[in-house]
Amino acid sequence: MSVHLTPTELAKESGLHRRQVIMKCLELGVPIFDGRIDKTLFLSSLEAAQRQEHAALRA
Repeated sequence: MSVHLTPTELAKESGLHRRQVIMKCLELGVPIFDGRIDKTLFLSSLEAAQRQEHAALRA
């Protein structure tokens, strides 16, 4: 299983649309090198951002 995926492949794995994956990378500072994204970095950054968002809503 590859760790560096294209935005299309990562969209399928994460349940997002391709455009959303690219926008989240830009928003979260996840680099896209040679058209590929580190799956682990993307998913962990996405989860951390969602946890922060939920914590802000509870406060």
